[in-house]
Amino acid sequence: MPGLMTSPAAERNKGPILAELLRLMPTRGRLLEVAAGTGQHAAHFAAALPAWTWQPTEPDAAMLPAIAARTGGLPNVLPPLALDVRAPWPVAPASLDGVYCANMLHIAPWDCCAGLMNGAGTALRPGGRLVVYGPFVVDGEPLAASNVAFDEDLRRRDPAWGLRALAQVQAVAEAAGLALVERTAMPANNLLLAFDCRA
Repeated sequence: MPGLMTSPAAERNKGPILAELLRLMPTRGRLLEVAAGTGQHAAHFAAALPAWTWQPTEPDAAMLPAIAARTGGLPNVLPPLALDVRAPWPVAPASLDGVYCANMLHIAPWDCCAGLMNGAGTALRPGGRLVVYGPFVVDGEPLAASNVAFDEDLRRRDPAWGLRALAQVQAVAEAAGLALVERTAMPANNLLLAFDCRA
């Protein structure tokens, strides 16, 4: 769409992520996207999953008009909402079938991880699924040189940022009632994590 901010990374990874969503998620449901950014994922995924009702959210309220413009022609996308994951979520408990979050944990303070997991653990119905995408540090596995450089750059820009250890993320998820059920290697040294709500 001319005039709208575009994320090159979102453009590159939307195809591989969609392929995994089609495999991991049921054919229909209600999903909330955390940190929708430019809205590129919301537009691409909702168009390919017409039986899903997609609720984009974004902590930066200045991005909401762009998300609305990019998704406005899709009948299954709700108007975007401002959401800081550490604050109460604008959905009823146990009302969602899915939560999706890409590329947030490493460019947010660590307490946003607990905010994401606690919010998802409350908002998901039992058996609902949280899907998280991004780069992670995995114990016992070498970190790709590109991710080492990326982590160093992030921490230079903001000491509160940086790649998160998968074991720590998983521990926070488990405390929120979410079980890691699948980990998929993705292009450019990213991972896609699927957590199921046990509550």
